[in-house]
Amino acid sequence: MFRLWPTVLLALALGGMAWAQEAALARYDGVDIEPTKTSIYIGSVSMTMPTFIRKAGVYEATYEAKVFPYFFYHEEGRLFVEISDAALRRLERGEAVDFTGHGVNTDGTKRRIEGRAVPSDAASGKIKVRVFVTKRIQLIFNTTYRFRK
Repeated sequence: MFRLWPTVLLALALGGMAWAQEAALARYDGVDIEPTKTSIYIGSVSMTMPTFIRKAGVYEATYEAKVFPYFFYHEEGRLFVEISDAALRRLERGEAVDFTGHGVNTDGTKRRIEGRAVPSDAASGKIKVRVFVTKRIQLIFNTTYRFRK
């Protein structure tokens, strides 16, 4: 019976450490991305998104893209960005992180997303996102992010 105590204590300690790590990552459950704009041939595309919410390693939010002067290209949809716990730890340490994801507009058209986040501190930084509209056309957005606390 007494031989089990070290095993039980070790299991409790490891369980407590895992819970503490999850609790520390909870501050990264929401991230705000500033509205952004990029140039296209004879015009511009502006993009706005509400707070991204993280569940199971994926940030999700809606988006609205407005194309000036081509209003008939406006679109709305959902964005999904995959960032692992390990990547969040790297951001926390001040290291840049690459990420991938996808978007789906209201018509069901999918768009591949790639990006890079460069932290200025543990809670905010700069972000560069590439949205692949077609095989030949990609939009590049540069903006900032801030994790909600």
